[in-house]
Amino acid sequence: MAKKEKEKKLNSKQRAYEKKQEEKGKKVVAWIIGCFIAMALFYLIFVAGNF
Repeated sequence: MAKKEKEKKLNSKQRAYEKKQEEKGKKVVAWIIGCFIAMALFYLIFVAGNF
């Protein structure tokens, strides 16, 4: 219920900014996860190369 009240008080410019920030946040999280996956793959290749 509090969220609905918050949404009513926001004007269109504020809603657009909030949506833009949310999209940026999702993009950053995706990059971080991608970097972790890449580092894990490099580690696996490094470990497999030492045998």
